[in-house]
Amino acid sequence: SFCDCVECDVFLQELKECAGRLFVDSQPEFCLPEKELLDLSTIDVILISNYHCMMALPYITEHTGFTGTVYATEPTLQIGRLLMEELVKFMERVPKAQSATCWKNKEIQRMLPGPLKDAVEVWTWKRCYSMQEVNSALSKVQLVGYSQKVELFGAVQISPLSSGYSLGSSNWIIQSHHEKVSYVSGSSLLTTHPQPMDQSSLKNSDVLILTGLTQMPTANPDGMLGEFCSNLAMTIRAGGNVLVPCYSSGVIYDLLECLYQFIDSANLGTTPFYFISPVANSSLEFSQIFAEWLCHNKQTKVYLPEPPFPHAELIQTNKLKHYPSIHGDFSSDFKQPCVVFTGHPSLRFGDVVHFMELWGKSNLNTIIFTEPDFSYLDALAPYQPLAMKCVYCPIDTRLNFHQVSKLLKEVQPLHVVCPDQYTQPPPSQSHRSDLMLELQPPPMPYRRCSVLNLPFRRCYERVYILPELANSLVPSELKPGVSVANVSAILHSKDNKHTLQVTAPAPPSKKRKRVVEEPPVGGAPKPLLSGAVPLEPFLATLQKHGITEVKVEETTDGHILHLQAEDTLIQLEEDGTHIVCDNNEPLRTTIRDLVLRFLQKL
Repeated sequence: SFCDCVECDVFLQELKECAGRLFVDSQPEFCLPEKELLDLSTIDVILISNYHCMMALPYITEHTGFTGTVYATEPTLQIGRLLMEELVKFMERVPKAQSATCWKNKEIQRMLPGPLKDAVEVWTWKRCYSMQEVNSALSKVQLVGYSQKVELFGAVQISPLSSGYSLGSSNWIIQSHHEKVSYVSGSSLLTTHPQPMDQSSLKNSDVLILTGLTQMPTANPDGMLGEFCSNLAMTIRAGGNVLVPCYSSGVIYDLLECLYQFIDSANLGTTPFYFISPVANSSLEFSQIFAEWLCHNKQTKVYLPEPPFPHAELIQTNKLKHYPSIHGDFSSDFKQPCVVFTGHPSLRFGDVVHFMELWGKSNLNTIIFTEPDFSYLDALAPYQPLAMKCVYCPIDTRLNFHQVSKLLKEVQPLHVVCPDQYTQPPPSQSHRSDLMLELQPPPMPYRRCSVLNLPFRRCYERVYILPELANSLVPSELKPGVSVANVSAILHSKDNKHTLQVTAPAPPSKKRKRVVEEPPVGGAPKPLLSGAVPLEPFLATLQKHGITEVKVEETTDGHILHLQAEDTLIQLEEDGTHIVCDNNEPLRTTIRDLVLRFLQKL
């Protein structure tokens, strides 16, 4: 219950009830990436894995002080631009003068039913960005190709690898000369339209960061495609219409290809297929021109020449028609029964809302959900009661737990880092131990806002040596195949690159020379010693020189020899030998010379 104050009156106007559930009546808002833990203005580089991962980019580049560089492949950039443009145009069509804010008051929010009361950081939610912000954000993106090596500040190299999930989707290798980190996100081993996943380049990783596994581990994509086609055909034969809420790129290419093979056998040749999106035409054209980013079978078609995707033929034969919106040409061409592909999959905005209102009251019609990103029950909730049939066929081609376990066995990273959810079965299926990662050693889990110390340290740096300095070196062979040499040089470091340079002679002094020259400090440098002093042969040598009473004590670092008659200690360790001898310089010198017999001078 709420009071009768003006604030509560405004708040109640923000809420709408439908079929026993409470909704906020407002222009759609978006939850932003985490900004409290990390100052995004300090970020130097952003690596984008696929076009679904970049929808928040304008919020970061335009409103946080970010001045770094963004790296992505060309299809990721171009299709990401299309998805952002589509989102902006959808938002422009939402007839809401203002956003609802009163419900975000913490005292009010905690009294609301779930999921409203469980929403996180609602005060940080923002309205959609503008096309100007989209263009500004994407101007900061630098294009890279698969396996291209990009050097960052001389410290590390980054390289994108095909992840097999979508056009241009990437896993990333971040490596120095001696360490290697792999970032695996949104990857697929299934044979679909993108280039197959590059697995071999992930080998020899010190750390593999794993995320973006399938949201539907129990749903087989091939089985879902079969269900999609059969339910579509059943509805059309019964005289109904089919609505497919989907993104304008990605799975829709595979759905259209599947339908191309299915139409004739199911006698659907006269059924019109409509693809409605502000970017429908661009999406279908882009899929045909990014030939080098496609799988091998589709690449070969380009050289025949044939269009790599069959939806080109569907368009030529007028079986598939695409429109920017439901207004204009679509209104005059529209025929029923038909199949409509349109967005947004959340059913909260876009042309899909119109079709829900148009077809929702008839049980002849069917809505088929194929995108796994949204709960279909939550998506449908504002439209209840609903007469149209609902079919849930989530098609998620990303790695499942069985596939990722097999992949990790093949690439064998030393350590795996993954979300905490992957280390335990889903709460609704707690008995399914096959729906979790079981690795040896166990993976390092992380939660929201947790900070991890990765289990490796940079121990070595690569140092380059100039040719003239290399020519002056005189190697000494320690053992067959191993030689060492003394180096006296200047270490020059710039942009994390280290070079050994020849020691330059001191410039002549402009001061007047003193009448009496001072002798140079020090003579020739002492030789370096290499090797180890073996215990038994050393004891035998001491005995030959009359030192017989030796007590040997083992330590963690080596041995201590106590020469009892001479009251002398000799510490034999891996990195040094110490002779402790009071007031007996001849004995100390003798023992030193005996030790030197076992060492090599450089």
